Amino acid sequence: MSTTEVFLIAMSIIFTVPYLIWRVGRTDYYAPLVVVQIICGILLGPGVLGVAYPDFFNFVFSKPVIGSLNGIAWWAVMIFVWIAGIELNIQKAWENRVESGITAGLALGTPLIFGSIAAVFLVQYPGWMGASGQTWQFIIGIGMACAVTALPILILLLEKLEILRQPIGQRILRYASLDDIAIWGVLALILMDWERLGHQGFFFVGYAICAYAIRKLMAWLPPKDRWYIGLMWLAFCGFSADWAGLHFMVGAFLSGVILDTDWFDQEHMDLLRHHILLAVMPVFFLSTGLKTNWQMGGAAVFLVAGILLVVSVAGKLLGLQIAGKILKWEPGEASIIGWLLQTKALIMIIFVNILLDKNIITNEAFTALLLMAIGSTMLTIPMVSPMLKRMESIIFKSK
Repeated sequence: MSTTEVFLIAMSIIFTVPYLIWRVGRTDYYAPLVVVQIICGILLGPGVLGVAYPDFFNFVFSKPVIGSLNGIAWWAVMIFVWIAGIELNIQKAWENRVESGITAGLALGTPLIFGSIAAVFLVQYPGWMGASGQTWQFIIGIGMACAVTALPILILLLEKLEILRQPIGQRILRYASLDDIAIWGVLALILMDWERLGHQGFFFVGYAICAYAIRKLMAWLPPKDRWYIGLMWLAFCGFSADWAGLHFMVGAFLSGVILDTDWFDQEHMDLLRHHILLAVMPVFFLSTGLKTNWQMGGAAVFLVAGILLVVSVAGKLLGLQIAGKILKWEPGEASIIGWLLQTKALIMIIFVNILLDKNIITNEAFTALLLMAIGSTMLTIPMVSPMLKRMESIIFKSK
């Protein structure tokens, strides 16, 4: 068969298998379609399908096909991160800066500390830290992976729970927005190439100048033209960040964060996010699954994933409990917010993909973190739904 025909076989598998599992199995309560797609990506990877049916795996996922899939995945996830950057509402967070700062700081800082402690023990054993990674990069990277909240998936889950537009939903988005900024800032620090400081300094200076010009241009343009210019800006920022030795995903986030949400129709933005998730993000999940590895043994990978899941969940919940005590929240309020901020899929997966690309972590560590992200995200709806039913008054509380 030609490469085109095999590529289309791969695309058929990517879209058909997760959908059938999600729809026939009715998994939506504990595993939304996006989570099923991530799990299927793992199952279709070299560690599962590649072991069970190596000939079929090598036939469908040959190097030319993987190259084509990776190109689609890169652009899809860049657009997704760009949207996440645009949707950060810094103004709202600033208006409630004391409450938002305390909550976001503890929601991020506590699991970061817990995860970093786990990474200190993990680094003592060979096979988890990548060949190009330094110890501090590995420890901070693992810690931050445990602390991440996935803003785009959080929005989807808040919509599912019908609280996105309610006061509590907007509060949680404020906290997640501040954490999102911190996540990308820490990632930029981890990726800082001290031998290429000239390139990176030039990038940040150039970015500041271009960002000012783009903001002026976008404010002047009619709404329909802003989408085209925004995508051009996305590609330029992604290229520039990658050239500077950071990563094109850092550039994607930076290209979105300086754009105002008000410049884009919210309904169109929601539709774009939905269509990206529907049409192209499944390819990213598959390409992520192709990077998983079980050579150290499934037991070791699952053990590390379980440890990271425990420290991630415990750290996030403890941080929110402390915030609740400081801010005098109602009993149970901290638990609801803590479990909703537990959502990790997508942004965390993007984060650890970058660490893997830069060889800071190994495929085995990547697999463990991926399993942790899936487990954390799957816990969110089952834990929060009964709490919201018992405490409906929390939904309308603005602070």
